[in-house]
Amino acid sequence: MNTSDKKFWEERYDEQNTGWDLGQCSPPLRDWFDREENKQLNILIPGAGNAYEAEYLYKSGFTNVVVLDFAETPILNFRKRVIDFPQEQLILQDFFEHEKKYDRIVEQTFFCAIPPDYRERYVEKIKELLVPGGKLIGVLFDRDFPAGPPFGGSAVEYKQLFETHFSSVKIYPCLHSVTPRMGTEVFIEIEK
Repeated sequence: MNTSDKKFWEERYDEQNTGWDLGQCSPPLRDWFDREENKQLNILIPGAGNAYEAEYLYKSGFTNVVVLDFAETPILNFRKRVIDFPQEQLILQDFFEHEKKYDRIVEQTFFCAIPPDYRERYVEKIKELLVPGGKLIGVLFDRDFPAGPPFGGSAVEYKQLFETHFSSVKIYPCLHSVTPRMGTEVFIEIEK
């Protein structure tokens, strides 16, 4: 099993083995999006999967949302579901090769899908992709899994990891998780 290989993820989508997929925008993220007034922010959703967060943002009036995934199936699923979404904002690419700058990066299940030994590299890439004052916002698991993906972790571990690269790291329990994830998620807001 090589979770950093796009073939692995294509097979998961083909077999509909997508237990991480909520089928909707994550409620903690939806609540954060509803409070954000600047609809012109440049927003990246890496490892977006079926990109329900992008759909929610777009339908809420956010115009500069970029969906990024290296698996083609979820990008095609999104195109079928949100037919008027700008095609140039759907990018089939490896996150670690992406180059544009963003005001916000949205984390929803991508971090927990990559192998733990990629986490330092992930944090460095997030910092590279954010503009000064930009933020990574999202949801991470606050629990361990016997085998991944998903790969779990703890709020303490995440705080130590992000504080090596960012001066403002806020991590707190999610208040509006879906029922099966209640008490096992933390919300992150990390500013460059």
